[in-house]
Amino acid sequence: MTQIIVALDVDTIRREEELLKSLKDLIVWYKVGLRLFTAHGKRAVDLVHKSGGKVFLDLKFHDIPQTVAHAVQEAQRLGVEAVSLHLMGGADMVRAAAEVSPRPKLWGVTVLTSMAPKDVKMFHPEARLPALAKSLARTGWTAGADATICSPREVAWLRRQLPDLGLKFVTPGIRPRGADLNDQSRVMTPGEAAALGIDYVVIGRPITHAPDPRKAALAILSEMK
Repeated sequence: MTQIIVALDVDTIRREEELLKSLKDLIVWYKVGLRLFTAHGKRAVDLVHKSGGKVFLDLKFHDIPQTVAHAVQEAQRLGVEAVSLHLMGGADMVRAAAEVSPRPKLWGVTVLTSMAPKDVKMFHPEARLPALAKSLARTGWTAGADATICSPREVAWLRRQLPDLGLKFVTPGIRPRGADLNDQSRVMTPGEAAALGIDYVVIGRPITHAPDPRKAALAILSEMK
């Protein structure tokens, strides 16, 4: 069953508390990303746990293997349930992170959903976006990543291309019909994502910027049934 991860892309603890209160007992997973974590650090993580939720710490680790392994150790001390890392950091980096024990789940980013094919060609002139996503997904899975973060538009294709890996998917770029795309390029509706059996969908503004976040979340959950 597809689960929603609500992206807490806010800048104040007060707003985080309001959202957690509104969504309590409805949403389990919350993304704490660069903005909120840089502003408030461990406090932002602790508030989610206090509300009974789970934390996806989305800082997209991308550094030399030892540095990333140490970052994963610190994430474990924070008590977060999952972290993200850039698969472009290479197999050795992912493997070093995966060897940390105990550790949170490792979710590997292939290509950011804000990027279009023309953006990929700027730094990989010979690369095609789907092929690059496939290569990175394979690298991440074989090196020990627990799930692949990619565009929802690439999920079905990756499953066909890599049928033996049993990939799990975490997908941003989810927008209800008629919603503003904001800075997302390759998107899908919640209903389409659920029909594909995507494991986790990351949804921010359609819920967090709605006049009634709980009502918006309920509508999305209904669409996903």
